[in-house]
Amino acid sequence: MTDTYTVYELTATIRDLFELDPRLQDVWVEGEISNFKRAASGHLYFTLKDDKSELACVMWRSQAAFLPFEPQHGDAVLAHGRVTVYEARGQYQLYCDAIQPAGVGELNRQFELLKARLEAEGLFAPELKRPIPAFPRRIGIVTSPTTAAFQDIQNVLRRRFPMVEVVLSPTPVQGKDAPPQIVEALQRLNAYGQVDVILLARGGGSLEDLWCFNDEAVVRAVVASEIPIVTGVGHEIDFTLVDFAADERAPTPSAAAELVTPDGAALKFELAARADRLLAVMGDRLAGQRQALDANRRLLERLSPLVQIQTARQRIDEIANRIDTHLRHGLARRRDRLDARIRALEAANPRALLARGYAIVTRTGDGHRVTSAHDAAEGTRIDIALHDGHLAATVRERAIDSEPRD
Repeated sequence: MTDTYTVYELTATIRDLFELDPRLQDVWVEGEISNFKRAASGHLYFTLKDDKSELACVMWRSQAAFLPFEPQHGDAVLAHGRVTVYEARGQYQLYCDAIQPAGVGELNRQFELLKARLEAEGLFAPELKRPIPAFPRRIGIVTSPTTAAFQDIQNVLRRRFPMVEVVLSPTPVQGKDAPPQIVEALQRLNAYGQVDVILLARGGGSLEDLWCFNDEAVVRAVVASEIPIVTGVGHEIDFTLVDFAADERAPTPSAAAELVTPDGAALKFELAARADRLLAVMGDRLAGQRQALDANRRLLERLSPLVQIQTARQRIDEIANRIDTHLRHGLARRRDRLDARIRALEAANPRALLARGYAIVTRTGDGHRVTSAHDAAEGTRIDIALHDGHLAATVRERAIDSEPRD
């Protein structure tokens, strides 16, 4: 009995037949583009045709972004991809992952073959890549001096890092005679040895225009360079074999110039900011050190012998003042006592008594002081001492009180 399928089941079976055939999963198809359309989503829809048949084609946005050119209606191209069935319509179509102009297919095959061989030799190994100096003093450039790429590089260098020196090693960058001259230009800079990094650059072009940068001798010269090399060949979507061999790859010549130089304006801003931070830090440290120094100075002043000497001097002055005061007071008291005794002595001095009208009477014969009427009988010669002289007299009469006076 014949099997019965639903439309979907039959379509799925046909799809499986396509997808299980390895020949249809990796295929190149040559034809002319027609009905080309780029959807709002970015996907490409078109038809490949020749004089006998047509083939529906789709290319998703993720692959279309890497196309080296914009396909146009009527272009003869080579499309690579896999064949399967669009189930919603039951239509087989080519899901493309690469498109290139017809006629370059052989160049691409040569490119892939050489790339695989050089890669197998280890020429593209990551461990061979050298770091690019952050602040180059001198940059070597391998390109044609008449190209716009050289002018673009100089403009970028003047804008970003004007103090860098440029050493041009001129060479053609297109045509069959270019590869040996590119090799020679690289060797000249290595022999010169005074550049920090080399830019190998040219502007965009077709695959044929850029083919000299896929030359094996040029690739080996890039690998053999003792100076780091940055490539800036073509546009962003262009890849050549020197890009894999170089230490760094930039999408354009201008981007290569930016890659090997720091941004001078940004450096100035950063230096100014760091200078401000440094001044602030140094100011804080100086202030802290100054405070510590002041504290240590005050401590030393307290512990200094000079302070102790000054304190001792002050104490000596205070003691001397107290001694002087004590001596003055003592002398004053002694002077007062002396004056009092002098006055007492003066008051007790017989001469003072005599000056007040008293007299001292002594017997002339024996000098005995006459203090009583009994001490001198009548006829006794006496001597009377007055304050201003002496009188000699004779007792002619004496009268004795009946009762002695106190």
